Amino acid sequence: MIARIWTSVGLTGFALCAGCSPETSAPVHSMPAMRSTRTAASQYIKNVIVIVQENRSFENFFAGYPGANAPTSGCGLPGSARMRAHASMRRRSSGSGCPVGDIVVPLHQVTFENNPDLQHDWKSSMTDWNDGNMDGFVHEGSPSDPDEPYAYVDQAEIEPYWTMAQQYVLADEMFPTEFGGSFTAHLTLVAGTDDIKLPAHAEVNFPSAVPDDCDSPPGTKSSYVAEKPYRKVHTFQGPFPCFSQFNTMAEVLDGAGISWKYYATKLLDAGFWEPFEAIKYVRYGSDWNTKIIAPQTQVLNDAQYGNLATVSWVTPSKPDSDHPAQLSDQGPSWVASVVNAIGESSYWANSAIVIVWDDWGGFYDNAPPPQLDYRGLGMRIPCLIISPYAKQGYVSHVPYEFGSILRFIEEVNGLPAGSIGPTSLGYTDSRAASLDDAFDFTQQPRSFQMIPAKYSLEHFLREPPSHQPVDDE
Repeated sequence: MIARIWTSVGLTGFALCAGCSPETSAPVHSMPAMRSTRTAASQYIKNVIVIVQENRSFENFFAGYPGANAPTSGCGLPGSARMRAHASMRRRSSGSGCPVGDIVVPLHQVTFENNPDLQHDWKSSMTDWNDGNMDGFVHEGSPSDPDEPYAYVDQAEIEPYWTMAQQYVLADEMFPTEFGGSFTAHLTLVAGTDDIKLPAHAEVNFPSAVPDDCDSPPGTKSSYVAEKPYRKVHTFQGPFPCFSQFNTMAEVLDGAGISWKYYATKLLDAGFWEPFEAIKYVRYGSDWNTKIIAPQTQVLNDAQYGNLATVSWVTPSKPDSDHPAQLSDQGPSWVASVVNAIGESSYWANSAIVIVWDDWGGFYDNAPPPQLDYRGLGMRIPCLIISPYAKQGYVSHVPYEFGSILRFIEEVNGLPAGSIGPTSLGYTDSRAASLDDAFDFTQQPRSFQMIPAKYSLEHFLREPPSHQPVDDE
């Protein structure tokens, strides 16, 4: 990984965005002034809560799930000595669904306490993807164990997630907007784009100095990927990471008078996991001290005491994030605690909870992501959709992307699809399918049943803050 500068910098004002010049900017369109026609979603759903976890592919958590595209073996290029040595122990690809010549690699079980921490930047995703063959993962394992990415987590450790899937909806076709890691994933989860220049230049990987946002030291550069030359990465040649080149849901929701909150580990210097600190409109606007909520556990109290916003994004602390490097099993219980807090509150009757993981974390997945533009889509991740109107025990095979979550938020609030911006300018909320397939608004709304979990809600309310960004890749 490229070394970066860790420092603490105070607020220095708009001058920090010196790199955001007209020459590097993508056009920012004006916000819509009117609501669209009401839909079933807007009649029955009043609150949308998006819970974001860390670094897991779909098969790393749901291999073998009934009815899902989740095989328990994968494809691998026979490119390493160890892979070749073990070839006799594996079925060749004929009839297996793998490219001819590949080796079929059985997925092996791991736990949170012994899972590998794999590379998950743009280059790694390109290697794993391998032009859609989904067989390059062997090159991302360690030299001593190229099978490392071919892993799934012991179901007993992630039982809350399987319980949610069995009671509500598991979407097995959710893809991030872009190949690569956490920085761009979190930007696109609130903006539906990260284009910084037209035509076709998008943020990629991470900036040259933390905290990767408006509070980074002067001279910090972001990186970008260009469509021409095709998917070429320009490392640390982009603008200062205090973006005004694209709109986000903050502008849309503010303009429509719709309340929102973003729950993060801390207000300042939370890193990738608080993307609005990298958005000039929020960082230096009135939203900063009213809608960025820290610590993240406040969401548990807000649900109980009637203080949830119409739209919420919820991110974890480092030990509760599912990040492989943490070797911690608290993530499923953290998510269950948030779901239980909402489920037992007055908000349940009109809520939709969407749970996603920001990127695939380098773990094997068999599903080739649709290639909709030069950014991606990226590697498939798990997605759970929970609501009294969610279909029960349903696996949705509709192709979704991060823009689908934003489009659903627009739909629930009676806003036109594409409210953030048009597809022609790189935005994805109008092209993306909404999450409607997960819901049946003709059914009787279901009463909430507690999601059993190892750690209690009180455990997280008592948990001391980690004071660390959740990820740095």
